[in-house]
Amino acid sequence: MRAVIISSMKSFKNLWHKSQDYILILLGALAQAVGLRLFLVPAHLASGGVSGISQLINHFTGWPIGVMVLIGNIPLFLLGWRFLGGRRFALRTATAIISYSLAVDLLLLLPFFPQNGLTDDIFLNSLYGAVVSGFGYGLVYRARGTSGGSDVLARILNHWRGVSMTQSYLMVDSLVILAAGFVFGWKEALYAIITLYVSGLVAETILEGGGTVRTAMIVTSKPQEIADEILVELERGVTYLSATGAYTGEERPVLYVVVSRAEIAQVKAIVHEIDPKAFMVVGVAHEALGEGFKELKKA
Repeated sequence: MRAVIISSMKSFKNLWHKSQDYILILLGALAQAVGLRLFLVPAHLASGGVSGISQLINHFTGWPIGVMVLIGNIPLFLLGWRFLGGRRFALRTATAIISYSLAVDLLLLLPFFPQNGLTDDIFLNSLYGAVVSGFGYGLVYRARGTSGGSDVLARILNHWRGVSMTQSYLMVDSLVILAAGFVFGWKEALYAIITLYVSGLVAETILEGGGTVRTAMIVTSKPQEIADEILVELERGVTYLSATGAYTGEERPVLYVVVSRAEIAQVKAIVHEIDPKAFMVVGVAHEALGEGFKELKKA
């Protein structure tokens, strides 16, 4: 009986985690659609990839952008199925593409939705379009999904031809923005480049978290005194690393400590007070998991 209960609890937990992924994908797709409709389309800012191509076609034909996004993603979806992981890739990506495509067109049917956006200022449209869209991309990536379009192409080029992800995105989106420059104007194209860059930063922040921390490696003749002070004053753990000086051949411990951004100034002050001749290297880490920081199980 106990084994059955434990098994049921595990199944429920797995189902809940999967449901959370799909909820994030739906919210992310909605945010992308809002960013596109509310800021990018009214300002004639091409979003890159299939969405950008759909904007260009819509400008000449008036065909619905969401429908064209869906149609344009079908061949890319099939390629992604072939090269990027089959069923697991398909379910999450199909959810993202379909929900995004529907939201792009259905938002216009809402009576309270501003048909022509919120402002005519191209800078504000570029900035807020990047932030809202990047937030949506980050949620989708965090749920281990893709947004279709240039995302799929970039991953295929990376997987199949060994092209880096950065170069892949640059190749795919640059062509769309170049075409948009001829259609909408070069000022709009330049702002579109800024939008792509900022949205990428926002997506990366959402994906990896904003909890960047500082690491410090300290070479000192008074390791115990510095370690004790950090343990007492900051209540942070300190690790001894064995090291040998290449010039002197002497063995001495190196202190390794991880602290928050606000605490690194205190570490510097402690080291300077105890051993002004110490050598210290400060680095940046994207995330710290474990005691004193974010719990590892919530990563």
